[in-house]
Amino acid sequence: MGAPSPALGASQTDQHLSPVAADHSGVTDLFAVLAYGEISAFYRLTKEAELSPTLRGKVAVAKMAAAEMGHFTTLESALAERGIDVFDAMAPFVRALDAYHASTDPSTWLESMVKFHVGDGIAADFYTEIAGALAPEVATVVRDVLAETSHSEFVVEEVRRAVATNRAERDRLTLWGRRLLGEAITQAQYVMAQRDELTELVLTATGDLNGIAALFERMQDSHAERMAVLGL
Repeated sequence: MGAPSPALGASQTDQHLSPVAADHSGVTDLFAVLAYGEISAFYRLTKEAELSPTLRGKVAVAKMAAAEMGHFTTLESALAERGIDVFDAMAPFVRALDAYHASTDPSTWLESMVKFHVGDGIAADFYTEIAGALAPEVATVVRDVLAETSHSEFVVEEVRRAVATNRAERDRLTLWGRRLLGEAITQAQYVMAQRDELTELVLTATGDLNGIAALFERMQDSHAERMAVLGL
């Protein structure tokens, strides 16, 4: 999963709120939604590797997919330590996350790369801020599976090179990035509305509904920064 931006790296939750207890009921949901996100990313990337016009691109995406599978294994183990089956835990999130990916299915190699860097980064920003209020042992798991990999440099190079001299491509991918942001926030709100335990955890982590709204605003700012890094 893409790394959070520096703007969100030191969240307000780190400074003002006590950690959410490790046995909070929402932690299982948090691990589960992350796990389904990781396994979905694995299959998505293995499929989208076929879009690459070069062998270098195919190998780079295969490495990204391998990293996602490693993150899934980490979450599977974390849930097992809590006596939870990963497949049972993921089931409530399948519909929402599948709907997000269906609505943002890339049709080109560059759209795929933007989705990996920007779309996954949006999710990483959200969960990294939440991690700031979690018990240390829980926060460590969350941050480990959101950790940046060197593969993001490949994505940035690919996109920046493609849009540097192609205004039409740049405009098209800019609109694509806006769509990714809107769909991601919509699905995040939907998931929280369906899962009371997860909603309670997010409210505890952010303080209140105003805190959640402020979090979404910071995510939008971070999104703009990430788009700029891509030259969009």
